[in-house]
Amino acid sequence: MNSEKVIFAFFIVLALTLNFGFFLGGMDNASHHNIFELYAALVVSMIATILKVGDRTHLGAVFLATSLVADLQLIAAAIVWGYTEHVTEASLNGETLSIVVSLSGGALLANIISVVLLVSETITVRR
Repeated sequence: MNSEKVIFAFFIVLALTLNFGFFLGGMDNASHHNIFELYAALVVSMIATILKVGDRTHLGAVFLATSLVADLQLIAAAIVWGYTEHVTEASLNGETLSIVVSLSGGALLANIISVVLLVSETITVRR
């Protein structure tokens, strides 16, 4: 068993599950979406991106691209949430929360693509 591949797969799947956990729930109900879960999804997604940088294959480039998309979407979601809460000093309303959840949904889709690619690569590996 290759421990590097295990760690790589672990962070890809963890990024997906954390993002899914944040995304799940009502679009405009703040009690369904935990800010700490959003930040955890962002941190794990960035760790997964760093792990993908060393891969020089074509599939590695696609992994990196999907991870960068997920990072960008989650960073934008965190900025919208933080800007609303701390700069405008307004509470998070349903409209703003739906923007945050929609952005995390885009990241979720990118993470799903990464996991599908990971599974397809694992299936096609021959010993």
